Amino acid sequence: MSANAEKKEIVLIVDDNSNNLGVLYNLLDDSSFEVWIAQDGESAIEKVGYSHPDLILLDIMMPGIDGFETCNRLKTNPQTMGIPVIFMSALSEAVDKVKGLSLGAVDYITKPFQQEEVLARVKLHLKLSYLTKKIEKQNQELEQRVQERTAELTRTLNELKQAQIQLVQTEKMSSLGQLVAGVAHEINNPVSFIFGNLNHASQYIKDLVEHLEIYQKNYPNPVQEVVDHAQEIEIDYLLEDLPNMITSMKVGAERISNISVSLRNFSRSDTSAKVSVNIHEGLESTILILRHRLKASGNRPEIHVIKEYGNLPLVNCYAGQLNQVFMNLMANAIDALEDKLANCQEGKPGDLKITIRTEVTNEKSVKIHIGDNGQGMNETVLTQLFEAFFTTKPAGKGTGLGLSISYQIVVEKHGGKLTCSSVLGEGTEFTVEIPIDES
Repeated sequence: MSANAEKKEIVLIVDDNSNNLGVLYNLLDDSSFEVWIAQDGESAIEKVGYSHPDLILLDIMMPGIDGFETCNRLKTNPQTMGIPVIFMSALSEAVDKVKGLSLGAVDYITKPFQQEEVLARVKLHLKLSYLTKKIEKQNQELEQRVQERTAELTRTLNELKQAQIQLVQTEKMSSLGQLVAGVAHEINNPVSFIFGNLNHASQYIKDLVEHLEIYQKNYPNPVQEVVDHAQEIEIDYLLEDLPNMITSMKVGAERISNISVSLRNFSRSDTSAKVSVNIHEGLESTILILRHRLKASGNRPEIHVIKEYGNLPLVNCYAGQLNQVFMNLMANAIDALEDKLANCQEGKPGDLKITIRTEVTNEKSVKIHIGDNGQGMNETVLTQLFEAFFTTKPAGKGTGLGLSISYQIVVEKHGGKLTCSSVLGEGTEFTVEIPIDES
């Protein structure tokens, strides 16, 4: 008997001869097997359909379908194909044995029966069947463990990849924030100095002009040297243009001050807590920082930024990180437009445009749409767009982390959505959706 001793193993005997059935039944029953009997192939197949025996002793010569056909039907049925079949026959020709084995039988027993041989073969094939099933089960368990281990390794790899991205993002934002904040601070000091002195200079010049006008009024006929010098320096034009020059210097200083403010806004240090901010300020800061790439350069025309701002409330967010998303999306749009220009074979590419549109959605979130009229992307690229290290840019021009980091910031950090729609030949639009206040 096999190692499975908790319940009796079942042997089905299929034979149309009552004497054979009786002899085999007594032999197997005395050996502690549970014995089933069937007298033809059809009833055997029907019986096996209800419950599966552990082994079948099958006579070849029977009325109706013979043993070969019965075996063939059993072996072509996925539910019964694993049951070992031993043929019983008085025939000894090799061709019959070959045929039986080719149909899937495991052995032959010849008539008249030798009881020791029958028991030995039955026990052998039951044990082989048991071991085969045990090996199959172990293989399945091993395969499952391999799959689970593979899945675990895949999860670990993804977690490591995400951790790497997060590390890159944190380091990048930290370095950028320190750099920009430092530059803004260094700009702010001389700008404040210039502003303060311009106000005094403006008053001094005003006083000097008034003093000069008093001289001219009281001494309308100066000596020739004064007349010559006045003509040489074009005194009338100087007096008229000097206030304009001071005003222009003030405008320039204000512009530098605005740049400094924009840099400070862009590099907000807000990794630990969210703050309520004006999204449009972040967009304007980003546009200002990228202005050098938007201006016309050489043969490249200016890239026009079209703003369609809605009436947005303050949004509770990590503003510095959100500004990084805007920077990535706008920089990608500029790259797409430059690629369009480079790939334009004939004629002009038309106006190069980036459209920024904002809106409130159901009073619960805001949407920021950043689109370009570049070459667009195909479906294959779109499906991989937010994967880490995926890039369509040449080696050395892109890390493949910009959009992946942006996706993390929007989706994981803010509980929002980052989507992309694109049409080849027409352009691309990214949509950032951020909850106004998660609480």
